[in-house]
Amino acid sequence: MRLEARPDFPERGDVAIAWLGQAGFWIETGQRSVLMDPYLSDSLARKYAGKVHDHQRMMPIPIEPDALPRPDLVLITHAHTDHMDPDTLRPLASLHPDVPFVVPRAKLNIARERIGQGAKLIGVTADDVIEPLAHLSITVMPAAHEAEERDLEGNHVFLGYGMAFDVPDGGVVRLYHSGDTIPFDALDDALSSFKPDIALLPVNGRDAERLAAGIPGNMTLEEAVLLCGKAGIAWMIPHHFGMFAFNTVDEQVIDVAVETIMSPRLIKPKIGEALHLVG
Repeated sequence: MRLEARPDFPERGDVAIAWLGQAGFWIETGQRSVLMDPYLSDSLARKYAGKVHDHQRMMPIPIEPDALPRPDLVLITHAHTDHMDPDTLRPLASLHPDVPFVVPRAKLNIARERIGQGAKLIGVTADDVIEPLAHLSITVMPAAHEAEERDLEGNHVFLGYGMAFDVPDGGVVRLYHSGDTIPFDALDDALSSFKPDIALLPVNGRDAERLAAGIPGNMTLEEAVLLCGKAGIAWMIPHHFGMFAFNTVDEQVIDVAVETIMSPRLIKPKIGEALHLVG
């Protein structure tokens, strides 16, 4: 199996991954269309206008929410607005009221507020395994956006998702989207059990200055590569860069890694391209 970049948006029937910016992805499994953590608005720029961290986009909105194809499933990793954005998700839910949204059970009330009271919500926590659609299994994994937080009932606040899906040639692809996380032991254990082929990982890192400003961090590029090595993950797609100037990474660092790191194989996603699974 390899990933081949093509200048298109994947169509139903393809087996492909398209980056939407930040941690947002559109995934075609060959039989299902899955949308993950889309931030397709300027809601944060409006919220933080005039503040030190004004959340102005460094990249344009690649596609308006109402111009997206109909997804079969939407996965949301946590309640930060660049992952659970009301200006993206509410229009989607209004257009497609039958589409299920998988959200952290710990933030189910916030999800209802942002996505819509009538939206079809599926609340989950780490270690859940669900099969919301035929030919698609979701393993819910813990995440630690600086800390591995839980609510009073023990539900995880931050999540990642492992997707296992049948592809047309009869094989199974295992893809992991981390959400926002730093490395921690429970994640190593979860990935060793799930054994992804492909990992979508944040690389914007963290530092004391951002944390002091209330901006929780993520893995560095080096930590993401190390995680893939420990878990035997063949392909890594970095994300969570190029959106906000105060919370990104120098893209030249990613470019150098793509050229020099052979295991895992890194592919830097680009808006307007799709990474097609071949072979």
